Amino acid sequence: MSAESSSAASVIESVADPGTFRAWTVQQHVPSDEAYAASLDRARQRSGAAEAVLVGELLLAGQRLAVIAGEFGFLAGSVGASAAETIVAALDRATAERLPVLAMPTSGGTRMQEGTPAFLQMVPIAAAVARHRRAGLAYLVWLRDPTTGGVMATWGSLGQVCVGAPGALAGFLGPRVYEAVFSRGFPTGVQVTENLVRVGVIDAVVPQEELREWVRRVLAVVATPGESDPAAGSVAGGPETTGATEDLELTIPDAWDCVLATRDPGRPGVRQFLAAAATDVTELSGTGEGERDPGILLALARLGGRSCVVVGQDRSAAGTFGPGGLRTARRGYRLAAELGLPLLTVVDTEGAELSAAAEEGAMAGEIARALAELSLLPVPVVALLLGSGCGGGALALLPSDVLIAASDAWITPLPPEGASAIVHRTTAEAPRMAREQRITAVELASLGVVDALVSPLAAVGEADFLDACADAVARGLSLPGPAPTPDRIDRFSRAVGPFVVPGSPQVEGAGDDR
Repeated sequence: MSAESSSAASVIESVADPGTFRAWTVQQHVPSDEAYAASLDRARQRSGAAEAVLVGELLLAGQRLAVIAGEFGFLAGSVGASAAETIVAALDRATAERLPVLAMPTSGGTRMQEGTPAFLQMVPIAAAVARHRRAGLAYLVWLRDPTTGGVMATWGSLGQVCVGAPGALAGFLGPRVYEAVFSRGFPTGVQVTENLVRVGVIDAVVPQEELREWVRRVLAVVATPGESDPAAGSVAGGPETTGATEDLELTIPDAWDCVLATRDPGRPGVRQFLAAAATDVTELSGTGEGERDPGILLALARLGGRSCVVVGQDRSAAGTFGPGGLRTARRGYRLAAELGLPLLTVVDTEGAELSAAAEEGAMAGEIARALAELSLLPVPVVALLLGSGCGGGALALLPSDVLIAASDAWITPLPPEGASAIVHRTTAEAPRMAREQRITAVELASLGVVDALVSPLAAVGEADFLDACADAVARGLSLPGPAPTPDRIDRFSRAVGPFVVPGSPQVEGAGDDR
């Protein structure tokens, strides 16, 4: 059954535990216009629905969930005063009863028979969604075919997570209106859900037969925070070493060897980490505002029995990412804050994109905004330095209450080759620069920047390495206490002190005020 042919009742039935749906009141106005009243009566008879929306609550895997479903068979799912009041009342009830909401719109937009007054009802609908989200509650959207106009521009686009049925038309502008206004057809394929995922407008395409499991998985994270593992110990106050090597006094590894190790194309990245460590993973696509950068992964997941938002740099994509990637990361930061979920960042990058397009896309500004937002994020933040942490792109994901690092990971403002080019006018001194700049995670642990070290990949193998990372992250996510902690910022201040770079020329009179 296609999303277009499915009635509101049938799509609700497809996600509900059997026999658990309870309908809420649908508002009905009696219009004074006799012709319009007659058309409403005919719509009720043909569709079997009281209005263009059906609202209520159900159980999904035993969890209460409010639903708002469009009924396309009722005047093309158009929203007038009655439907608008029904939607607002349902959202406010869900907010008062602290229920997550699943919205499943299908509509041609606002109801033309009611004119501008119907159009203006989009304002209270959007405000009701905003109130629900501001209360820290999940608002999920599944777009059906078609969803256009004012419905797409309000309750169809305001989900923290938004997906669509396969091949569904979803867009602001109805193709018929475009053709009538411009005397030519709208470009094909633009408003199809598959394309909207590709460009970062919605998060995924989900067939109706998979919708129940998708909603269950998302709710397992956003509506079931879970309890921390009582056996988990603190990773703060380190450095602590996890994995096969339990010696707290690790030998400082050769920095250039670390650089080469993290550049191995077979080294596991954030995707392999999530596959090994997480459950109920739901990957999101881009900013939700029309940008998608494969260099940044954004997901909802559970690790060690704890729900979290994951923002990770994906080494399998391209090694770098543009400004849109950081805007995706910032979406993750906001999502964690809004839902009250801890945030896990995974740092593993050769750096942010260096290009004219990146400059014009406000790369520097996006790094600054990411740093500022993450520094003050009102939820616990755990960072995992999985491999290379190069440049401002890595820095934008580093501020954290707990910083965990692989022992062969590293952080530097530029790749060693770039540092060598600046200092020595050649890249040949890259190994020397790596060794002189104190870039390794082990050295940073000695300075109090890194809280926990995971044994290097080469020493333990991929499976044990990922298990050790997962264990350290789970302990970090279990930490109680206020957020942000002072340590989120103070750890970086601790890295600064009087030092001399070996082999560098000394400047006489440094600090002399004469």
